[in-house]
Amino acid sequence: MASTIKNNLIIELHVPDLNVVKDFYSKLGFEVKVDDDVNETDLGYVTMFRRDKIGNTLLNFYGGDDRVYNQSYFKDFPKDTKRGYATEVTIPVSGIEALYKSVTTYLKQHIVRELVESKDHEYKWKDFRMEDPFGFYLRFTELLDWGQE
Repeated sequence: MASTIKNNLIIELHVPDLNVVKDFYSKLGFEVKVDDDVNETDLGYVTMFRRDKIGNTLLNFYGGDDRVYNQSYFKDFPKDTKRGYATEVTIPVSGIEALYKSVTTYLKQHIVRELVESKDHEYKWKDFRMEDPFGFYLRFTELLDWGQE
């Protein structure tokens, strides 16, 4: 297993309400790092950051009101299309049992798969799955070695 995450991938999720984002993700241990307000001309932007001893997770959120549905690519889909369909956002964490206990206390209705232990070849890990308020599918997992250098 790897001990830290080294990755340059940046994810930006388009959402209609940034206050819901801040409330939901703060209950998962994320902090607001950037918070640009929505105004009459521009949509807002929020960066949420989760510090962990195995690596840090950064999620970016764009939008803040119904104008997000007019984005050049996403405007071709109905507003009620589930966000993140066929996509899994995987977030490795240390102390997964403590996080899961917190989630069952504050966000239980968002759990779509309970905490389970899995085994594949020489690796063994625990993970659980959630759906955020906008339909993004989240997997919280113990760190695995995904072929990192």
